Amino acid sequence: MSTAAMHVAKTGLNAQQFKMQVIANNLANVNTTGFKRDRANFETLMYQVVKEAGAQTADDTALTSPLAVGTGVKVVSTQKLFTQGGLVSTDNSLDLAIDGSGFFQALLPDGRVGYTRAGAFSRNSEGLLTTTSGYVVQPQIEIPDDATNINIAANGTVSVTVPGNDFAEDVGQVSLVNFGNPRGLMPVGQNFLVESTESGQPQEGVPLAGGFGSVLQGFVEGSNVNVVQQLVDMIETQRAYEVSSKSITAVDEMMSYINRNL
Repeated sequence: MSTAAMHVAKTGLNAQQFKMQVIANNLANVNTTGFKRDRANFETLMYQVVKEAGAQTADDTALTSPLAVGTGVKVVSTQKLFTQGGLVSTDNSLDLAIDGSGFFQALLPDGRVGYTRAGAFSRNSEGLLTTTSGYVVQPQIEIPDDATNINIAANGTVSVTVPGNDFAEDVGQVSLVNFGNPRGLMPVGQNFLVESTESGQPQEGVPLAGGFGSVLQGFVEGSNVNVVQQLVDMIETQRAYEVSSKSITAVDEMMSYINRNL
């Protein structure tokens, strides 16, 4: 008996194990600010076509469907699902959340620009607005050390009040970027995505203009992971893994039966 069924079942085991890792990563990041859940996409492997549709079966008849046997499945890609996460109030004047589309941008240590939805910002020793990892937000926004009040409007305008001045003065502008295909962005860790050939060029603008969302001060965007849905997906993945494993066991028992009785 051919062992082809075993190899097909093995591809199912590999695919479901990969999907389980994606689910585990989603659940691990359920409390990660600005995290967007991943989805594993599958596709069939090549088919072994024994007879094509239309193959002649008699003088005046032909097959109406092909005789083809699949060779398994593989994971072809993972996709970030950029649905809106819940907005969590922090009462921190430097925390920002995007309500709508767009990404914050920061300069990474390797010189690339990283894009993120995590807006838990702070100031460094030079007064520059930075991410939690210390990467400077782009374009740079410098907040005076003696600022007594920091206000960031929904359109991204940053204004501060300093001693001796009763009127707020503008010190910077928060800008957002978007992409033609945000799912093509490459995740690099630390809540950052970077540009790829499939994401398209970054399109920069200000909040509330050109289709960008608004900026909310004193909030952060939570993860968009739905724990209940992920647990359901985990159970489905586990059952699919068990079925593929039982397929291997069944083929092994069938081959053992033949060996004993022939």
